[in-house]
Amino acid sequence: MATAVPRVRRLMLSPRAFLGLSLASCAALFLVVTSGAFVRLTGSGLGCENWPRCGDKPYPEQGFHAWVEFGNRLVAAGGLLLVLATFVGSLLVVGLARGVRLTALAALLLTVAQVPLGAITIAVDLHPLAVMAHFLLAMVVVALTIVVVLEAWSHVRGVAQPAGAPWLRKVVTWVGIPACAALVVTGAVATASGPHPGADEDVKRLGLGIADTVYVHVRVAAVFGIGVLVLGWFVWRLRDRYPGLLWLWGGLTLALVAQAIVGEVQYRNALPWGLVLAHVFLAAAIWALGIALVYALWRPPAALARQ
Repeated sequence: MATAVPRVRRLMLSPRAFLGLSLASCAALFLVVTSGAFVRLTGSGLGCENWPRCGDKPYPEQGFHAWVEFGNRLVAAGGLLLVLATFVGSLLVVGLARGVRLTALAALLLTVAQVPLGAITIAVDLHPLAVMAHFLLAMVVVALTIVVVLEAWSHVRGVAQPAGAPWLRKVVTWVGIPACAALVVTGAVATASGPHPGADEDVKRLGLGIADTVYVHVRVAAVFGIGVLVLGWFVWRLRDRYPGLLWLWGGLTLALVAQAIVGEVQYRNALPWGLVLAHVFLAAAIWALGIALVYALWRPPAALARQ
């Protein structure tokens, strides 16, 4: 028994190490989203026409599109390994809440689900609904990972009292998150209706006019933006006690402004793929910052509050 205790301690993971691991998995997921968008926007979605092999071999033999698609698979595999490591790490952190471990497990299971969904997407020749499902599932995983990061941060520095009035937190949760989700979904629909089907072949589109889908998306963005500005007034009033929340809100606002500029420029220039790629990255950033801000209202890490 005397030798068993040191062995158990060697298997433990420090809260700081777990925080670093959760941050790494979150960053990896952003890279996966970006590389997936790069595959579609360069027309490389069918560069490897089967799964998990790339043609007759497990790796691409030649061709730009094949290497781009294969590279995305490698990036996705790296993200999966980091999400797996984060879940395993959550089991080794002393005192970590059970809910955090379950959230890390949910992120892992949904990341694993991306593998067969990717295979289905290729099998149906990049049908826009399958591509959209692939992207939106990734956004769900990003949200779960953001929660794990915030909880890991709180486990290192402590957690402060909930910020603002209960009614404010409820409104932001039940109105703000669906509005942000609507922003992401309508953006995905607009992209699925645009000129980037994901491959050089004749890939089906949604059958909706790009002007119509952008019309809806822009108005959803306007409503969400107004909501963020209104929330900013409440966050400003909390700045003395929760200065970190103001920084989160500022990051979200800057991302929205940048997204509006990129969106306007790309639409007026026939949607060049480089700007669309930036638009996708900013969409993921807005979603992640929105989730972080809402969650931090309920359970703000102590580092975001004035001690």
